[in-house]
Amino acid sequence: MSHSRGRGLEAGALSLTDTVVMAIADVAPTYSLAATTAVLVAAAGTAGPAALLYCAIPMAGIALAFSCLSRIDVNAGASYSWVGRTLHPFLGFVSGWALVVSATLFMVAGSLPAGSLTLALFDEELAESTALSTVVGAGWFLLMLGVVLGGARLTVRAQLLMSGVELAILLLFAVPALWHAGQARPFDWSWLGTARFDGVSGFASAALVAAFYYWGWDVACNLSEETRDSRRTTGPAGLIGLGVVFVLFEVYTIAVTTVLTPEEIADGGTNALAALGEAVWPGWGGRVLAVAVMLSTIATLETTLIQVTRSLFAMGRDRTMPAALGRVHPRWNTPWVAIVVVGAVALVMLVAANALGTVGDILSDAIQAIGLQIAVYYGLAGLAAVVAYRRVLLRSPLHLLLGGVGPLLGSAFMFWVFVESLGELSGAAVAIGLGGLAAGVPPMLWYWRRGSEYYRPARLDATRSVPTEYDGSPKGPAASPHPYEGLPTDF
Repeated sequence: MSHSRGRGLEAGALSLTDTVVMAIADVAPTYSLAATTAVLVAAAGTAGPAALLYCAIPMAGIALAFSCLSRIDVNAGASYSWVGRTLHPFLGFVSGWALVVSATLFMVAGSLPAGSLTLALFDEELAESTALSTVVGAGWFLLMLGVVLGGARLTVRAQLLMSGVELAILLLFAVPALWHAGQARPFDWSWLGTARFDGVSGFASAALVAAFYYWGWDVACNLSEETRDSRRTTGPAGLIGLGVVFVLFEVYTIAVTTVLTPEEIADGGTNALAALGEAVWPGWGGRVLAVAVMLSTIATLETTLIQVTRSLFAMGRDRTMPAALGRVHPRWNTPWVAIVVVGAVALVMLVAANALGTVGDILSDAIQAIGLQIAVYYGLAGLAAVVAYRRVLLRSPLHLLLGGVGPLLGSAFMFWVFVESLGELSGAAVAIGLGGLAAGVPPMLWYWRRGSEYYRPARLDATRSVPTEYDGSPKGPAASPHPYEGLPTDF
């Protein structure tokens, strides 16, 4: 399939540093810790650090899969394109749809805390109001929608500011939090072992929550069509981002577990980091960390919008979703129709969620449902890498490890977590997770019957990779209006 339909995204707009920042920002380390620590502790207790460790290892395998695949197919749809061209187009659509649904759910899971955290800076009682949190969160969401609409360069500038302040605050608190004198319990190395999990099913439930922690680093691959030298940079950007957030997650999960009691963590709910800050530096520590959480939440709303709209752009371009989603704004080079549609759907869901319960209840179900969908599209991408590189795996031990063993183990882990956790999750979380995936079946069948070329793909094979001199910048092959047209491993 050609990329020649209409105007494309802005090639060469981002550098390696930009995409690393975006990868870290989309994981949202501070937000993930604040919103998910209480959920993780409820699922794993003091085994929380172990859940993050043992989920990071297969997640690194998935990151290797994304890195390998991004070298041979530059596509804003990322796993949607790769899975469709290696395993089956139906599975490719499911992969892309899982990302779209999980990211749209996150607009609710992220906007509500953004509102409540903003209100908490002024009045703690106001932050308890789901209605007020919805209004303020919707305001932040609309602001980020405008930034994303303004183009990749504007988006990155905003990220550098918000994520820079966020990471500076996290680094400032890291050491005093770990060595805080008033500990609720001393650190024990068994927290990094497997003995503290409540059996296999307990580990699976904790791993599903941990998968939500790490989700987002793959936004670097969704930005590949807008990144310079993308075949070399987008994969490493995701790996670097994953490594940075792993260290932050372990440090702060251990700190929260040592400094706060289980009751304090549960009472803190979506504001566990503020409770940690208050315990470490009474008077102002909680407020400073609350600012970091707010910035992280707003920043990840922006990057998640980037990820879902680029995926929808690829689907619209391929005619597996309405073709209008593939339209690019003539001035800003952004998929403006996809941005407007996602914004409208997310706002409707945000208002609807207001009637369903408290911020904490909504977050808990949404996080677990998103975890199911993440497991699906990450698992499929791991298998896709093995299939795409199958003819070169035996060329060297490094090829076998990076292109075969790592992605395959990561994929197997994701599917195991998906199946094992189904019996442990709440009915609402399972219904949201599986129902969201099932909602993609009608459009998939509709556009398949209409003859979308996506369902007759050119197979993706690492032995037929593109010339290494291609760099995704506005010179050379990219000087034409459609820089990816004619490359042998692209549609």
